[in-house]
Amino acid sequence: MFKDLLEIYWKFFKMGAVTFGGGYAMLPILRREVVESSHWLTEEDVLDFYALSQGLPGLIGINVGSFVGYYRRKTPGAIAGALGVITPSIIIITVIAMFLAGFKENVYVRHALSAISVCVVALILDAVISMWKKGVKDGFGIAVCFAALAVSLFTGVSPVIVVIVSAVLGAVTRAVGRARAEGEGAQSK
Repeated sequence: MFKDLLEIYWKFFKMGAVTFGGGYAMLPILRREVVESSHWLTEEDVLDFYALSQGLPGLIGINVGSFVGYYRRKTPGAIAGALGVITPSIIIITVIAMFLAGFKENVYVRHALSAISVCVVALILDAVISMWKKGVKDGFGIAVCFAALAVSLFTGVSPVIVVIVSAVLGAVTRAVGRARAEGEGAQSK
């Protein structure tokens, strides 16, 4: 069990160390580490955990680390995942704080952070395209996607509300679809 906890910690430590730009930039790395490399989760599981993490208080990365860790090893796994995500930030912030005066004004640091921002946009775009292919499966999904985008861009509605309403719509649609399929199955007998 300790080996599994260390593996969870290490995977999320690596993600936390290279995830500049928050939880959205973590998605491509998360997919590679827990879906493609370790086969801990399916692509759909990752999308579900990620969507749930967006609707909950706290940082997306910590929430996802906790969910994946819990899925693997219950509470100790959740703790290992969350600690793995935050440890690199604590180390980096501590080092920066020790040299803050010179660090803040350094032209190379400002250029490096600008370049990292461009990279984060590319990573997020890659994640959006991949999630689109896996998550949007029918006309209803496309409609919800564009409605959520429009509400997010053109209104002051909280993204949390958009995520919750989208989740409810998806759950209701799935339940209605299942009920309809069961009804048709019962009629054909």
